[in-house]
Amino acid sequence: MKIDAFAHILPAKFYQQMLAIDPQIPTKYPFIKIKTLIDMDTRLSKWPDKSIKQVISLVNINPEDYVSSDKSAKLCHAANQELSTIVSAHPDSFAAGIAILPMNNIKEAVKVINEVAKSPVLVGAQIYTRHLGKSIADPEFRPVLSRAAELGIPLWLHPVFDQRKPDNELVFSWEYELSQAMLDLVQSDLFEKYPAIKIIVHHAGAMVLFFAGRIEHILDQVHAADFRKFYVDMAILGNPAALQLTIDYYGIDHVLFGTDAPFAVQPSGASGIIIDAINSLDLSKDDLAKLYHGNYARLVAEKSF
Repeated sequence: MKIDAFAHILPAKFYQQMLAIDPQIPTKYPFIKIKTLIDMDTRLSKWPDKSIKQVISLVNINPEDYVSSDKSAKLCHAANQELSTIVSAHPDSFAAGIAILPMNNIKEAVKVINEVAKSPVLVGAQIYTRHLGKSIADPEFRPVLSRAAELGIPLWLHPVFDQRKPDNELVFSWEYELSQAMLDLVQSDLFEKYPAIKIIVHHAGAMVLFFAGRIEHILDQVHAADFRKFYVDMAILGNPAALQLTIDYYGIDHVLFGTDAPFAVQPSGASGIIIDAINSLDLSKDDLAKLYHGNYARLVAEKSF
C-alpha cells in the first residue's frame, strides 16, 4: 500500500458555487481544466496505480479571496462535507480528505479544526503560504495553528502567489513562496511555542534543501534546527538525487510519499515517475515502508484510513 499524502481535487458542487461568484476562475487558473481534477468518473477510470490511495485536498481556489467572512465559512463547511462524501464513497481510492479553512473568519476556521478532530475521514487541514495577502505566520492566523497543534491535527502547507509581485510563475515562484513561508514560521518561534505542531510542506520543502548551509550560518542554532521539524512530501517529479537529499536533510521519519496528482503528467499525475525515482534509491524495506505509508499513518494515528 502507498499513501499519496498530497493529491488534489476540485469537488463539482464547490466548483459550481465558486463559478457563480466569479465566472472568470477558469481563465485565471487554467490548471482547473484538467478533467481528472473535477470529473470523478474519469479520475477513477484513469487511476495511476492500484497500490495507491490518495489523501485529497482542494486546489487553491479559496472562498476567503472572493466573499465575506460569513459566506466564506459557509462555503468551506459545505466543501468539507462534499469532500468527506467523496472519500467515504470511494474508500479503495481515497485514504482521507484535507479540510479547507475560511481564514477570513478565524473563529470558524478554528471550528473546522475542531471538526477535523472528530471526523472519520478528514485527517488534517490545508493552509497556504499567504492568506488575505499576509504571511501564514502573521499573528492573525496563530489561533488556527495553535489549535491544530493542541489537537494533534496535521496541517498541509501549499503555495500561493504573492500578489505584490508582478512576475509570478510556476517554475520558481511556487518554491520561493514555500521557502519564505517556512522561514516566516520558524522566525515566529512557532516550534518553540508549539513543539508538537505538525506541518507537511509540499514539493519536498522547496529551496530549503539547497540552501541549508546559508540557513545554518545566518540563523541561530535553534532556528536553523527548526527547519528539520517540518514534514515534506516527494512531489518534485522524480530526480532521485534531490529525493535522497530530501531524506538526508529532513530524516527518513519526516518524508512522505506525495505526488501532487493529478498535476504534471496527464491524465493522472506523476506517480509513476516518483515511484521509479524512490525505488532507484538504496533504501531498506523498512525505510520504503516509512515513506510509502508508515510516516503518514503515524502523523494521523488518531484517524482511520
